[in-house]
Amino acid sequence: MPLNFIATDVMIYGLKSYCLHFLGVADGVGGWRNYGIDPSSFPRSLMMACERMVRTGHFVPQSPANIIAAGYSEMLEQKVLTLGSSTACVVSLHREERTIYSANLGDSGFLVVRDGEIVHRSTEQQHYFNTPYQLAMAPPSGDGLWLSDSPDVAETSSFKVQDGDILMLATDGLFDNLSEDMIVRTLESLHSTKEEEKIQSAACSIAEHAYKLSLDPDYMSPFALSACDIGIDLRGGKPDDITCIVARVTHQSDIFL
Repeated sequence: MPLNFIATDVMIYGLKSYCLHFLGVADGVGGWRNYGIDPSSFPRSLMMACERMVRTGHFVPQSPANIIAAGYSEMLEQKVLTLGSSTACVVSLHREERTIYSANLGDSGFLVVRDGEIVHRSTEQQHYFNTPYQLAMAPPSGDGLWLSDSPDVAETSSFKVQDGDILMLATDGLFDNLSEDMIVRTLESLHSTKEEEKIQSAACSIAEHAYKLSLDPDYMSPFALSACDIGIDLRGGKPDDITCIVARVTHQSDIFL
């Protein structure tokens, strides 16, 4: 039997077709503010370009990395460049194959929870601490000053899913402030539910929890622990933008986005 997603909350884009569903997030690099550039413009444009690739059928469903690459290529061909940089994560569910295909570039990412355990997770990509892989578009005068990775270096994976599996996509603002155990405790209650409202509530709860902890100066966040691992004396949460998508794999015919 084909599988679907029930999905909700803050997302950059989410699309469905007869056999496929797509979810994606992108997170802009805040340093562009110092140059008078809105850091949200680049990731928004990137995900809009990816959305167009899907809507017009210019994609291979088993290769979401190609969607990111095509969206980025479209941006590079624009007469007026959208300056900035961002991470990107795109996941597709192929219903007939009962498989999710993913592409992740940078420190946004996703995980799959089944029966109270994380059974699959993307790998974070960083050049060095707090400096993720990123797609970028810099002014000619800024060439060489900004990191810019090729979409070809995105980590890709495939994973067989089951009815009831919970998928969460999020930016690093969430993963830097919530441990895996905290995330799982919130998501495991969704295994048997098909109610959109409960999935919405879980997504909001996770995002709100991450936000509160990000402002706690005494909390030993995952970000602080990672810093300590490399000899940086750091304590507290990491204030950051937080985007979270929660989806549940289901046999039913509808998907809530």
